[in-house]
Amino acid sequence: MIGFISGKIISKKPTQVLVDVNGVGYLINISINTFEKISDEGEQISLFTYLSVKEDSLTLFGFSNESEKQMFELLISVNGIGPKLAQSILSGIQVNELKFAISGGNISRIIAVPGIGKKTAERLLLDLRDKVDAVSEGKETGVSFKVKDDAVAALTSLGYNSKTADKVVRDILSDKPNATVEEVIRMALSYLSK
Repeated sequence: MIGFISGKIISKKPTQVLVDVNGVGYLINISINTFEKISDEGEQISLFTYLSVKEDSLTLFGFSNESEKQMFELLISVNGIGPKLAQSILSGIQVNELKFAISGGNISRIIAVPGIGKKTAERLLLDLRDKVDAVSEGKETGVSFKVKDDAVAALTSLGYNSKTADKVVRDILSDKPNATVEEVIRMALSYLSK
């Protein structure tokens, strides 16, 4: 089993990265959250990996940190969620935010993730509610999720695209994790009006 890869980035796109490891190129599927954290082409990269073995294919999935890999493994343990859907889920929501939503039973936040319907969300809550505590903590805290959700809701109610608002708010909170909702909205409006 390939659990970790370290090498030079040959090429990258939002859902895949090609990594040269001592002359061998590994094509690794990644989430958009991991894509946002990796360096430019030609730079060194280290990824935790999961090898999906099927009858007709071997597919490698990469993660920027161990908590994302742990959440991926939990997601694929749920009946009806395969590796591609798990990758899509992790592209639509941060690991800690998903953990917070599952443990808190926030079905509406889970349904908001592209590719997740009500039945799948209910199955996620039922199967993973007691298991998500095992996923290690990342940098973000539950408080920032409330701030993030409120700020994104405010921006979308003002007419901004939800994906754009989500990205801007996430960037602001990564720089200033203790910012209040009002501060985040003010900074986001300043950025979006440019």
